[in-house]
Amino acid sequence: GKVDNCQLGVFLAYASSKGRALIDRELYLPTSWTEDRDRCARADVPDEVGFATKPQLGLAMLARAHACGALTPRSWVTADEIYGQNPTFRTWLADREIPFVLATRNDDVLTSPDGHRRQAKVLATIAGARDPDTGRSGWERRQVGAGAHGERIYDWTTVALDPAGLPHGWGHWLLVRRQTEPGQGKTTRELAFYRCAAPAATPLRELVRVAGARWAIEECFQTSKNEAGLDHYQVRSYRAWYAHITLAMLAAAYLSVTRAQEAEKGDLQPSGPG
Repeated sequence: GKVDNCQLGVFLAYASSKGRALIDRELYLPTSWTEDRDRCARADVPDEVGFATKPQLGLAMLARAHACGALTPRSWVTADEIYGQNPTFRTWLADREIPFVLATRNDDVLTSPDGHRRQAKVLATIAGARDPDTGRSGWERRQVGAGAHGERIYDWTTVALDPAGLPHGWGHWLLVRRQTEPGQGKTTRELAFYRCAAPAATPLRELVRVAGARWAIEECFQTSKNEAGLDHYQVRSYRAWYAHITLAMLAAAYLSVTRAQEAEKGDLQPSGPG
């Protein structure tokens, strides 16, 4: 029943084998704010700041990363389903030949190479069926790194999708992740879905690696909060939010870079800023 301060940010993380860090941020303002200019003025929101969806804010940050050379066709982009469901977000990446693995919903209607349109959960059933001739399952078991409760191990499979609108020589897939065992109190194994686009020769293991890399942003949040005070604020203005968040991100990035440099000397393992 109480009222708390709440600011909702959209963040961009950079992850590599040497470490990871938050590199950009935008404050999300709902229409209840942007349509009330008096309220915005009291919180120091500039007049030119209007409503933008989370995918629009995400694209603005990706455009900045692309402009400075941090995002190239050798990079991958991964994000949750609010971005994976957005055609403009996917098209922006494809137009710049940047491969992606973007989460999507189980009821996302996707087009197969033969032109048929089916929901993701239906395609997953078809793809995971056991081959009647060989008896082999369509699932592969792969781990995607350590999580809070140990190694994250799942079953994975892909379904080919229509590659129309993608760069020449690219493939388009639905990547499906399945729990290895049913969750507590459940009789079926939970599925997760990703829409993927990349050069056609990209192996399943690479799509799985990128899907697993999405947890890097959660690790960045945890580290930035614990080591740099990302969430240690009670600001009530637009400019103050950006000032605090930016400085905390800078401090956490400095720690991440420093650890990577020390790891190159052989003194540390490049597992994170620590």
